[in-house]
Amino acid sequence: MSQVDFQIAERQVLIGITAPACRTAQEVMRSPFVARVVAQFLRELQKRDSPLLAVASGSAEGEGPGCPADMAAQVADALRLLLDTPYAMVEEMVPAVAPVLRDRQLLAEFVERLYDYWRTRERYLIFEATAESSRDRALEGHTSFIHAHEQLKDIVLEAYRRIEANLRGHWPRVYRQVPAGANMSLLVERIPWPCPDGPYDILRDIRMVRLALLEPPVVLYPRRNYRQGRFAAVDRNPLAGVALEPARWFCMPVKVGPLVIFVFFHQQYLALGTSLVNLFELAGHAQARRKPDGILVFGVPAQALGEQQTVYYEDGANDLVLGAIGRSEDVDYFGYVKKMTLTLHNLIMMRRGRLPFHGAMCRIELKSGAAANVVIVGDSAAGKSESLEAFRVLADVHLRSYTIIADDMGSLEIAPDGVVRGYGTEIGAFIRLDDLQLGYAFGQIDRSILMNPHRTNARLVIPVTTFDHVTAGYPVDFFLYANNYEQVDDEHPVLQGFDSPQAALGVFSDGYRAAKGTSDEQGLVRTYFGNPFGPSQRRELHDRLAAQYFDAMFGVGVRVGQLRTRLGLDGFEQEGPKHAAQALFEAISEHAG
Repeated sequence: MSQVDFQIAERQVLIGITAPACRTAQEVMRSPFVARVVAQFLRELQKRDSPLLAVASGSAEGEGPGCPADMAAQVADALRLLLDTPYAMVEEMVPAVAPVLRDRQLLAEFVERLYDYWRTRERYLIFEATAESSRDRALEGHTSFIHAHEQLKDIVLEAYRRIEANLRGHWPRVYRQVPAGANMSLLVERIPWPCPDGPYDILRDIRMVRLALLEPPVVLYPRRNYRQGRFAAVDRNPLAGVALEPARWFCMPVKVGPLVIFVFFHQQYLALGTSLVNLFELAGHAQARRKPDGILVFGVPAQALGEQQTVYYEDGANDLVLGAIGRSEDVDYFGYVKKMTLTLHNLIMMRRGRLPFHGAMCRIELKSGAAANVVIVGDSAAGKSESLEAFRVLADVHLRSYTIIADDMGSLEIAPDGVVRGYGTEIGAFIRLDDLQLGYAFGQIDRSILMNPHRTNARLVIPVTTFDHVTAGYPVDFFLYANNYEQVDDEHPVLQGFDSPQAALGVFSDGYRAAKGTSDEQGLVRTYFGNPFGPSQRRELHDRLAAQYFDAMFGVGVRVGQLRTRLGLDGFEQEGPKHAAQALFEAISEHAG
C-alpha cells in the first residue's frame, strides 16, 4: 500500500508516494487532495473578487460555513459526481450539491480555470524507493518510477475530460495532450554514505535524488531574477548548532567536472534544486555512496548564519569545502545554487593545483579543416555563452562542428608534457533568454527549464554538452578575455593578442566589464580575473597559480588575448558576439596555417 504525502503551498504542489497511489480517476476525485486544491484556488479567486466565486455557496468570509475549506468540499463533491454522471442527473441524485450546479455555463468556466490553476503550479511527484531501485541496470526500479509519473498525468487528463463531457453534454473534438500531472518527478532513496561526524550529522538521513523526470515545457517562477552580494569565507563550520527536519530536505548529488558535490536543499527551493539536473551530471550509484569533495546546504535557518547569509568553510580536517546559504526569499534565484556550487569547485581545484576559469570553452572545427580549442574568460554577461550562441548561429556558413567543453566555469591543468589542458564543470547552460536567437529558444523548449520568462533577465537552463566532453581534457589553443565594454576601432580590434604573460595578466586580473542586470551591479565594474567565485577570496593562492599557468601557456604557444564582444553596449547584444565569432574564425584559420 502506498503512503501519500500531499502538500500545497502558494506556488508548488508536492505529492510524495512510495508506490503508484491512485490508479483511477475515481480514486483521485475521492481523495481529500482535490478539496485542498479547490480551496487554494478559491482563495486566489477571493483576492480578485472573481465572479466565479458564485459557483460555491456561502459568503467566502470567516472560518465558519462559507470559508474556502467548506466551499471547496461542496465543489469537490459536485466534481466527483460529474466524473460519472451527466449534469442533469447530479442534482437529482445528491440535492446537497444543488447550489454548485445553479449556473451550468459558469460551472464549466470554473472547471476550466481550476484546471489552468492546477497546471500553472509547480507540481512535484516525489517517489521514494529502496536504495537499489536506481541502479543503472535496475530496469524495474526505473520503470515503476516512470510509470507512476505517466499514470498521474493520464488520470488527471481523464478526470478533466470526463467532467467536461458531463458538463457540456458531449466529448471534445480536439484533444490536447498537455502536461497535466507532475511537471517534475524525482525518485529519492535513503542511501548510507560516509557522512563526517559532528555538525554534518544533520545531513546523514536526508533522502537523495537518484532519478529525475521532466515534463516539458517546465516554466518556473523564482521570486528573484538576479543575484546580489558575494560568497564570504568563514572560519567556523556554519552547520555547528544547526537543527534540520530531514523530511523537508533533499540531496542532489552532482558531478561537477571531476568532483562530486552533494547539494542539500530545503523543499522551499525544489524549483532550484530540481533544475540542477539540466545543469550538472547527476551522480551515479557509486558516487552517491562515497564521501563528496564538497557539500552545499541551501536553506539553512537564517538565524543560524548571522549577518552573512552566503558563506563557505574550508574544512581541512574532513578534506572538503562546505557552502551554506540562509533560507529567505532573497536567495530564491537559480544563480545562487549554481554559483555557490561552482565556487566550491574552484576552491577545491586551486587547493589541488589547478587554475579555475570563469568562462566558456569549446572545440571549433571549420569547414576549411582548421580547428582549435578556445577558452573565453569573463564575469557574468561578458559574452562567454553568447559567443558560443553566435558560433551556433554561424555554423551553417563556417563550421564543420563545434563542441562545448565548458559553458560557464572550468579549470586548467598543466599536463606532464607541459601542454595546458582545459576541463569543464557543467553539461548545461543557464543563459539569458534575450541573448538567444528567438527561433532557437523556442525550438529547444522541449529540453529547457524556463525561469521567469516575463521578467528582465529571463533565463533558461538547457543541456548543451556531454559529461565525456566536460572531463576529457582538451589542449588549449586560444585563451581570451571577453571584453564586453569597449567599442571596436582601428586601435582596438575585435581580437587582440598579448605580447607577454605580464601584459595578459594585467588585463585578466583587472577584470573590467559592463554590468548587464544579471546581478545587483551597474555600470563599468571590476572583478579580479572576472571570477568572484573562489579566486577573489583566495587571491594570494590564485596569483601564484595564474603566474605559473600564463607562463606555461606562452611557453607552449597558446594564443592569449582579448575578444571584444561588445555585449555590454546598447545595440550590440546580437551583433557584438556575432562579429567576435567571425574574427575568431579568421584567427583559427591563420593559426592553423
